This record gives sequence, C-alpha cells and structure tokens, in this order.
Amino acid sequence: MEIKKLLSSEVFQVKFIETRDLLNKSKVTEKYREFMAKDVDESGDVPGWVLVVLMTTGLVTAIWTIAAPRLSTILKNSLDAMNGIR
Repeated sequence: MEIKKLLSSEVFQVKFIETRDLLNKSKVTEKYREFMAKDVDESGDVPGWVLVVLMTTGLVTAIWTIAAPRLSTILKNSLDAMNGIR
C-alpha cells in the first residue's frame, strides 16, 4: 500500500516528469537519436559480403581439390587398420 501511495503522490509525479524532461533534453539522448537515424539510413554492404562468400567458396574448392586424394588415402588406411584389430 505504501508503494501505491508513493506512486500516486504529487511530489513523485512532479519529480518523474522533471526527470523525464531532463533525459529528453540530455546530450546522450541526442547522440542516441543521431546514431539510430544513421543506422536506419544504411542499406548495408551487400557486394562486399557476396565477394567474401565467393572467395571463401573458391578457397574451399581449391583446398578440397588438392587434399581430397590424401584424405581418401588416410581414411582408407585407418579403416583397414581398424579391420585388422578384430
């Protein structure tokens, strides 16, 4: 009950409004609004991401082409060794 009484008190409401107004006028709030406005206006760097994806795909394909025969040999030798354990 004390909380309801405090929240409904005139002094609390006046202080709340003063604090809200002070925050709305603060430089931090202005900077935040400017930052958000800039963030909304940016469309992103799609060509850059496409380039990154294509280069990564090319690197993986090149490495896989070179390493595939060796990896197949390693796997075959490992499986043959496991069959010899039985």
